[in-house]
Amino acid sequence: MKKIKLRICPTILILLMLFSACGGTRTTTPVSVTENLRAPAYPLITIDPYTSAWSEADHLYDDAVRHWTGKRFGLIGALRVDGQVYRFMGKEEIPRKAILPMADQGAWEGRYLFKKPVNGWEQPGYDASNWKAGKGAFGTPGMPVMSTLWDTSDIWIRREFTLNSKLPDVPLYLVYSHDENFELYLNGQKLVDTGYAYKNNVVLLLDDKLRKLLNQNGKNVIAAHCSNKIGGAYVDFGIYRDSDQPELFAKNALQKSVALSATQTHYKFSCGPVDLQLTFLSPLLLDNLDVLSRPVNYITYDTHSTDGRPHEVQIYFEATPEWAVDHISQEVSLEKGKTEGLTYFKAGTTEQAILTKQGDDRRIDWGYFYLCGNVTQGMSFAMGNYNDVKQEFAATGGLKPSAEEKRITRMTEIMPVMACANQLGKVEMKPVSGKVMIGYDDLYAIQYFGENRMAWWKKDGKVTMDDALKSASAEFGQISESCNQFDNRLWEDAIKAGGKNYAELCVLAYRQSVAAHKLLKDKEGNTLFFSKENFSNGSIGTVDVTYPSAPLFLLYNPDLLKGMMTPIFYFSESGIWTKPFSAHDAGTYPRANGQTYGGDMPVEECGNMLILATAIAQAEGNSAYAEKHWKTLTIWADYLLQNGLNPENQLCTDDFAGHFAHNTNLSIKAIMGIAGYGRLAAMSGKKDIAEKYSLKAKEMASRWVEMANDGDHFRLTFDQPGTWSQKYNLVWDKVLKFNLFPSEVAAKEVAWYLTKQNTYGLPLDNRRTYTKSDWIIWTATLADDMATFQKFIDPELKFVNETPSRVPMTDWYQTTDARKVGFQARSVVGGYFIKILEQKNR
Repeated sequence: MKKIKLRICPTILILLMLFSACGGTRTTTPVSVTENLRAPAYPLITIDPYTSAWSEADHLYDDAVRHWTGKRFGLIGALRVDGQVYRFMGKEEIPRKAILPMADQGAWEGRYLFKKPVNGWEQPGYDASNWKAGKGAFGTPGMPVMSTLWDTSDIWIRREFTLNSKLPDVPLYLVYSHDENFELYLNGQKLVDTGYAYKNNVVLLLDDKLRKLLNQNGKNVIAAHCSNKIGGAYVDFGIYRDSDQPELFAKNALQKSVALSATQTHYKFSCGPVDLQLTFLSPLLLDNLDVLSRPVNYITYDTHSTDGRPHEVQIYFEATPEWAVDHISQEVSLEKGKTEGLTYFKAGTTEQAILTKQGDDRRIDWGYFYLCGNVTQGMSFAMGNYNDVKQEFAATGGLKPSAEEKRITRMTEIMPVMACANQLGKVEMKPVSGKVMIGYDDLYAIQYFGENRMAWWKKDGKVTMDDALKSASAEFGQISESCNQFDNRLWEDAIKAGGKNYAELCVLAYRQSVAAHKLLKDKEGNTLFFSKENFSNGSIGTVDVTYPSAPLFLLYNPDLLKGMMTPIFYFSESGIWTKPFSAHDAGTYPRANGQTYGGDMPVEECGNMLILATAIAQAEGNSAYAEKHWKTLTIWADYLLQNGLNPENQLCTDDFAGHFAHNTNLSIKAIMGIAGYGRLAAMSGKKDIAEKYSLKAKEMASRWVEMANDGDHFRLTFDQPGTWSQKYNLVWDKVLKFNLFPSEVAAKEVAWYLTKQNTYGLPLDNRRTYTKSDWIIWTATLADDMATFQKFIDPELKFVNETPSRVPMTDWYQTTDARKVGFQARSVVGGYFIKILEQKNR
């Protein structure tokens, strides 16, 4: 194997040399990887919205592995070289002990008001006896562990408590969750004032100064005020202390590099005289739906000596049941199993409340997490207490099988681990390799209009998780090779379309977008591909999330885009949804029983569905999918004819900006939708209809140019001169070759935008400095030359590399300081692929 020196921003081509733990098929295709990327977070395990694990640090060992919501997913890796243990993955974090527990450990008593109290309400001596008594947490339905309903704009809360003993000499933390504007006081002193934000489990260290605010052996009060203007509302808070257990894998490896390809994250470490190459492989192959849906990812490793001498080497992986709970206080069951050359551990809650919880800040708490390895002479497996298993590996390099095959516990009482270790023997210059697999069997994936449906891979229960693990292991070599080939194809497509910086963004976006979906079939056998509106409101199948995500799937498998749209068509065609425009969503994840979003987006969603139906027809060369839904599309096209040119006061996809009328960019979407309907009619042989709607779209475009013109650019709204906005919807005029608007429109807008860019990109419009990263790339695609396109892309890559918001990539951020405003881990980054789609359609 060629030895390549790598850095965080290298110019490299990694040659993967992967084996299965028992030999396997060797992969030799070189893989092109990112060269200038410091990701906000690195994808590790990406199966679906629930089984989605990330590293939110520059080094894999700097922080715990986390779900995209920020909750810890216990996963630790260590390499033992000549008796010295080097931790290369994760961080030992024993759950903090509650001094004043939050609601996930049981509802707590508090007092609250919905009307503003008199001054001094936050002070310790204030008399709150006339306030309502209620149990925390407080919030709207669907929020985590909500006990008391809060459905007004504001709430004031007091939580009084008594400390009956001296506080331990370990760090203390105030932990709080809120949605939205939040103020918090400890014994009368303000500690938190968030402004507009919504976050869960924010940790504030109580330093020596703040600790002194607590009355030890006396009464205390935490007081909070939260204001919520839109969407869900939530308040919860508590006080915690660090565990006093020592860190056992204290010495970390030295990370030499990290780089990405579309389906893989590649790390390289130095562990004393031995190098370790670690690869996380998520086989999200859009042209192989059985593999795409199979809920198994791989962690592969490759070790070799760097000093020409042999070294005794053992490798260790452990996971906790945190992967299978919504909250750490839930009771869990762990057990060991075997199947044809594989040993696995599986963990899940004892409750198994299948598909009963819904919402945004949720982790799955039904089904079972799996850690699986091959049965070989050097492999050992153990289930036990958090410290005991590590101590055994550190002392011997192996694991003693536990006498128990199953245990039931709560992680807040005793944290258990499931672990495997491989004795690699004397490692020399020749690489020694292996793999472990991580999987999740969710039993049932989605509730679809009242019926619980299994994931695609289960074939209506004919395929078991044992079957999936056996297939994943047996097919590893073939899958690895297919992933390498696809990663190279995507890299080459992106470089050709937009250059290397653009390719870096597409590579980072790929797994995030795909894994924010769940693949299944309805009872008629139709493909369903449901998005979860992550870190937003938790909606399922949101149309204006499908819309920006679409370019990725139009490129690599339009059937999956159909799978996003079919539930919305069914919702209308079943008679459940009776309005003359498209629904906004199909429910709240994972329950697709009909729209739950509080408002409608009539022009937005009609335009989205018509445009995407047209894009599918273009990709496939026929209008068959649209013809199945012709009556519904006709209703929506006619709605746009009547209401689309100058939209009334309403929301668009950028709903965080609020309602407004005369939206010029929304008007473009309506025009594109009408033109799309005309195109579909022509492809279906409906000549008269095609001429009518195509001509109408052309007339509307001509009127738009007159109404929106503001001299050297075009307005945000028709009635407000001196305003501007990104006209990202105009990209479909280019991609679908409608040619409705004079070329001067896009040219004028692009020239204007170049004068409005900030350090980290182009603002969404003149009202704020924030932006949407997907829309920047759509706007950039309006440019007619590569150099101009890249002038928009380079600041966006700068944002990705420099943002202090270390979370799975946000699509809503400030162009002035690169900080996240909201949203993360969303599928909309599939929109980054619009430039490749535009080039393909030339």
